[in-house]
Amino acid sequence: MKFPRTYSLKEISDLLNCDFIGPEDFEVFGMNEIHVVEPGDIVFVDHPKYYDKALQSKATIVLINKEVECPKGKALLISDDPFRDFNKLTLHFKPFRSSDVSISKTATIGKNTIIQPNCFIGNNVKIGDNCTIHSNVSIYDDCILGNHVTVHAGTVIGSNAFYYKKRSEGYDRLLSGGRVVIEDHVDLGSGCTIDRGVSGDTTIKEGAKIDNQVQIGHDTVIGKKCLIASQVGIAGCTIIEDEVTIWGQVGITSGVTIGAKAILSAKSGVSKSLEGGKHYFGIPADDFRSKYKEIASIRKIPELLEKLKGK
Repeated sequence: MKFPRTYSLKEISDLLNCDFIGPEDFEVFGMNEIHVVEPGDIVFVDHPKYYDKALQSKATIVLINKEVECPKGKALLISDDPFRDFNKLTLHFKPFRSSDVSISKTATIGKNTIIQPNCFIGNNVKIGDNCTIHSNVSIYDDCILGNHVTVHAGTVIGSNAFYYKKRSEGYDRLLSGGRVVIEDHVDLGSGCTIDRGVSGDTTIKEGAKIDNQVQIGHDTVIGKKCLIASQVGIAGCTIIEDEVTIWGQVGITSGVTIGAKAILSAKSGVSKSLEGGKHYFGIPADDFRSKYKEIASIRKIPELLEKLKGK
């Protein structure tokens, strides 16, 4: 998420009421999670296990809960609670704005686009030309849809990221200030749910076709011409490369990459990144040849046990 203008390190520290290390006029352009940070961004870290990753990332401002040696060319914001202060920045730069109309006056809707009754279109939403948005679709603030996009009834685009920090009093939600970006010629089935990015974008690229009741987590990227069947669940920060086929009820954990033209058979469970151009199935998912060898070995277990009994 980029700020509306360039801020100084001193301005951000005053906003958060925290100390800083670095020049007062050090430039701050925005804030992002670690997997999408760029120079000029703020990234937060609140656990020693991840200090080095944050400090060595592309981010040039690190919001951290301990004073450490600052890498050359970077700056630190010292906070007793970086998670809380990252939320404070989101609230400041992307506050929630309620709406009292079904289609916001700030929404932009293209030529020949049809919006069926009972839809909600939020603030600053952009919808391209020749789209069809069926009834009871909700498109939250700042989301972008390209041209020739079809969204079927009951789908929700832009809901909060499922991202929480456990505290003694319960779970504290990391606020979502990102967007959903849907490119041209994408079809979304009925009852799909697509979460916005925490600070970046959840993206569905050109030509992807998504069936009913599919869940796509925050900051995930769905590649071009992917086919995703019903009841697939994809966790946040996942990358699905181009022309991947995912059949029904597949579950994919966060932070993995599925290579281009891979095929995932129904009910597979993906717990690690998978190479492209192969066919996978099972829990945990593996390529067909390896999985069939595994199944064949398992089927031999009773025979082996009988042999052991005979000795």
